[in-house]
Amino acid sequence: MSEEGYNKLLAELKQMEAVERPRIVAAIAEARDKGDLSENAEYDAAKEAQGMLEMKINKLKAIIADAKIIDESKLKTDSVQILNKVELKNVKNGMKMTYTIVSESEANLKEGKISVNTPIAQGLLGKKVGDVVDIKVPQGVIKLEVLNISF
Repeated sequence: MSEEGYNKLLAELKQMEAVERPRIVAAIAEARDKGDLSENAEYDAAKEAQGMLEMKINKLKAIIADAKIIDESKLKTDSVQILNKVELKNVKNGMKMTYTIVSESEANLKEGKISVNTPIAQGLLGKKVGDVVDIKVPQGVIKLEVLNISF
């Protein structure tokens, strides 16, 4: 994972623990003060929200604990690897696209970041500029040509 992605996860965890957790605890206390808990929908909703938040916090903590920050100074552009920006061309229709291959937790298609675990990234790993790769995707098989590899 990149250092930037790691720092984003830490900030998200801090936000959940410092802001969202106290807000939910306050909502539970407020709902509890309204009386009979067996018929209190607000209390049930707040408890469910608390459970979901704790699940997210635990998942984030596990990701952070297992994270390995990649030293970007040691990355090369002679072949495709994680954290590389890869410019591709669909051989069939000539459409060009650029993706950055990142860890699962950093993937965001809107930003052009795809997970290293996706079929496209798996098919590209280790390829060089000029290579044409057949990649099996849900819609069938696509041929992609590697045009450029950068950071």
